[in-house]
Amino acid sequence: MPRGRYSLHDPHDHTSLGEEHFHCAIGPSGWRYVSQLTAPSPATPPGAGAGGPAVPHDTPVGSVDLTLDELGRPIRLELHAGGWQVRGAALDGVTWVRTDPTGEHATEGNVPAHAFTGASPAFLIATSRLLRLEPGAPATRVRLVAFTAPVLAPRTLDQSWSLLARTPHPTDSGPLMVEEYQVSELDTGEQYSVHLAGDVVLSAPGIELEDLDVPPSAF
Repeated sequence: MPRGRYSLHDPHDHTSLGEEHFHCAIGPSGWRYVSQLTAPSPATPPGAGAGGPAVPHDTPVGSVDLTLDELGRPIRLELHAGGWQVRGAALDGVTWVRTDPTGEHATEGNVPAHAFTGASPAFLIATSRLLRLEPGAPATRVRLVAFTAPVLAPRTLDQSWSLLARTPHPTDSGPLMVEEYQVSELDTGEQYSVHLAGDVVLSAPGIELEDLDVPPSAF
């Protein structure tokens, strides 16, 4: 069961957005990823003045709990950020319930999309598992519903994924298979590379793997 830490930053100006402490596991019926997000330090809490107290770097500011079935479909998603909560699953497309900080005005949503996405590295792993691409195959289009902190408002978007290469890298515990994907945001035309090894993201825009206790698990 890999455990580790990602650092998250703005891919454009490299401003730190915090860290994501995670563990994940492959089981007989799928894959589960659980993480806690922490705030960068120093930071001013929402609603505090410029002289407000700093938030320590290890203060939790959100969480991700994602479970996929053996086909890569999201059978359970739970997100927390800024007092907001989202629970969702693949049902008639994807379906979710989003709850406001007071808990008084829950809203439901449903979109004919393939899966969910967001800032967490978990969603890159999840999309790759869903698509199951092979090197050299044509790019595949996928429709996703994104939830972004701090309010977890839903947004439907389309991406194109292609697997450029699958390359073995020697390690002390045996070859590590690294996959390089090219992802295109179809609404903006932006393209970027994502490098995955098993169920761990090695690098992607705004994401850096900082610590990992054991090698990634192979699907």
